Amino acid sequence: MRKLPFLNGIRAFEAAARAESFAKAAGELNVTPAAISRLVQLLEQRLGVPLFERRANRLILTAAGRAYQAGLTQIFDQLANLTAQVTAMASSRVLTVGVGPTFAARWLIPRLADFQKQAPDLEVRFATGGVTVPYNDDWTCGIRLGDGEWPGFAAERLFAADLTPVCAPAVAKRLKSPQDLRNATLLRVAHASGEWPAWFKAVGLSKIRVNGPEFEYYGQALQAAADGVGVAMGISPYMDEDLRAKRLVAPFAHTVSKGEHWHLIYRDARKDEPALVAFRAWIMRVAGKKK
Repeated sequence: MRKLPFLNGIRAFEAAARAESFAKAAGELNVTPAAISRLVQLLEQRLGVPLFERRANRLILTAAGRAYQAGLTQIFDQLANLTAQVTAMASSRVLTVGVGPTFAARWLIPRLADFQKQAPDLEVRFATGGVTVPYNDDWTCGIRLGDGEWPGFAAERLFAADLTPVCAPAVAKRLKSPQDLRNATLLRVAHASGEWPAWFKAVGLSKIRVNGPEFEYYGQALQAAADGVGVAMGISPYMDEDLRAKRLVAPFAHTVSKGEHWHLIYRDARKDEPALVAFRAWIMRVAGKKK
């Protein structure tokens, strides 16, 4: 069981320490200066250590008092912020989705109009997310690629991430078999260096160097592929719209699972928030059509 200290005394002490005055602390907490002084005395007795040096018309923190006040003020600030956040959840009509830039541009934004038809009163905001960016608790939810194991989060699977080489139609004409990739410009994504080797292993190829231009995001590599720069390793759903529109083609039938799935993730404490309820229902329905 958590053993909490004398909370009324702590509140009185923290206010007095910030204000360096029992009178000012009394004004902040709407009690008398005598009440503040008595609460602090009781706290000192329970702690067994003096927190103030009491001088005429002045309070001076002891070393113990300075250490205690520094930590308590931070805790109270965090508590105030958390309280405001939880209070706002019940009526929030703002949906903030933490999502990688490529997923947002290539999958979520093209479907945003459909979501807004389902929830026209929600204000939608996108925040930069992705595998390299920590989850921000100001977000309503996030979309992440992984194994579904994120401690502290509920994770609901959306769809798989499959890999296959893609390129412009003109480039594809020169690729009759996977062996032809030995002489092709193979585009790279900085944080996904293992994808080309995994695909080569699956089709029985080895000793192929991947030394084409390197990009920070999948979307940049796919755009370069569509412009004829080289062959990119496409990942679903990033490449799906380009394949349908024939801006890109998959020259080979070989598709390899990345071994991970896209997930909707969120803190369990937010599961009943109206914005999340609406977005979750929509994205699970839309993702189900892709499976």
